[in-house]
Amino acid sequence: MAVRALTAAAAVLTLAACGQGAAPSPEEAAAPAPTEPVAGQPTTSPTPLPSEQTRVPSTGEQGGVSDWRQVAKAADASALGRLDQAWRLGRAEAEDKGFADQVEALGPLVDPNAALPGRLQPPPGSYHCRTIKLGSRDEKGPAFLSYPNFRCTVELTPGGDLVLTKTTGSQRSRGLLYPHSDNQLVFLGAQAWGDETTYPTYGQTRERDQIGVLERIGPQRWRLVIPWPKQEAKLEILELTR
Repeated sequence: MAVRALTAAAAVLTLAACGQGAAPSPEEAAAPAPTEPVAGQPTTSPTPLPSEQTRVPSTGEQGGVSDWRQVAKAADASALGRLDQAWRLGRAEAEDKGFADQVEALGPLVDPNAALPGRLQPPPGSYHCRTIKLGSRDEKGPAFLSYPNFRCTVELTPGGDLVLTKTTGSQRSRGLLYPHSDNQLVFLGAQAWGDETTYPTYGQTRERDQIGVLERIGPQRWRLVIPWPKQEAKLEILELTR
């Protein structure tokens, strides 16, 4: 179980450990008004929303596996390995296409080297969260998108897993956080779209799957960085603040 493994490894790795019903409002930044894609329903039975859950089995949501490499699909692990490339190309495209001022104004949030060591695990509870997208996956869409605040939660399940959920918006994510390094956790999750009332689980539907790294970038401030997301962007950032 992810969190129990974190606790056991505390001597070498400081204990460390996110989701959108109606279409989002226009961005706070001067970018084109974004609309998030709404796709079909998941192909198999998805994971209930947190409010619909009963009791998580004691073995945890990933069957007690604490190494994300044992869970991640090969293509997703490869995408995570190209995180530096996604940062470089995504930010460069946004700046080259007229959004340099908006990108610069985001400060550490879009600095690839801003991750801080220690205290990686966001405490369980509610968070403000917003999504930033850099670069266009197909070179045709917007090179920069900035959404307003939505709501995210972090929960520690009875099975010992640390779960990050984005609970509002037209793209909502839910997944587990795994130990990785002294300044990163790995997120494996999946998206619910539109007015769906449940979340798919990671590995259930390929186009919904997400992999990324969670990093602490300031006091009570974290970011989930998803390289090469399967929709829209080259790099997607979810900022969490309290």
